[in-house]
Amino acid sequence: MQPFKTLTGVAAPMRSTNVDTDRIIPKNYLKTIKRTGLGVGLFADQRYLDDGSENPDFVLNKPAYRNSQILVAGDNFGCGSSREHAPWALLDFGIRCVISTSFADIFYNNCFKNGVLPIVVSPEDLEKLFDDAERGANATLTVDLESQTIRGPDGGTLHFEIDPFRKHCLLNGLDDIGLTLEKAPAIQSYEQKLAERAWA
Repeated sequence: MQPFKTLTGVAAPMRSTNVDTDRIIPKNYLKTIKRTGLGVGLFADQRYLDDGSENPDFVLNKPAYRNSQILVAGDNFGCGSSREHAPWALLDFGIRCVISTSFADIFYNNCFKNGVLPIVVSPEDLEKLFDDAERGANATLTVDLESQTIRGPDGGTLHFEIDPFRKHCLLNGLDDIGLTLEKAPAIQSYEQKLAERAWA
């Protein structure tokens, strides 16, 4: 998993509330267990018109936001089903950070396991970030995980809270497999002792 330390990028505003995982990645894209290739299906029902062409009114199709790495979203983002494809699709599209006032628990946990940073802020701070993001190409935010801050285009800074263990995992690029591999020397030592006992 790619470590997350500091991210500076254009933030796309998505004011919709209660965006569920079926909207993030519709069910017809769930035929794969691969984590790659799902970016094309991100918000597909909104990004594409019935004829398959892009919907010019959807935020991520607008020139200023095509390469957004940060999503500023409405309340209760990622609700609905528990599909892990939702953070896979965000990451494959290029979004590494989602900022909202609240997230569904399963989606929130899945983000950390896949290298996406979900940040919870107050409604007042979210409104400030929406104002920043709505500036288009000038909507550059800097998210610094180490200092737990978000710096806006005018230099204003917001602080956010994060669980220390989750912070450690993201800073070091540790998913569940990576955490297990950190214990490899201890596991190997234990296995060796078991083998020695078996032959004693």
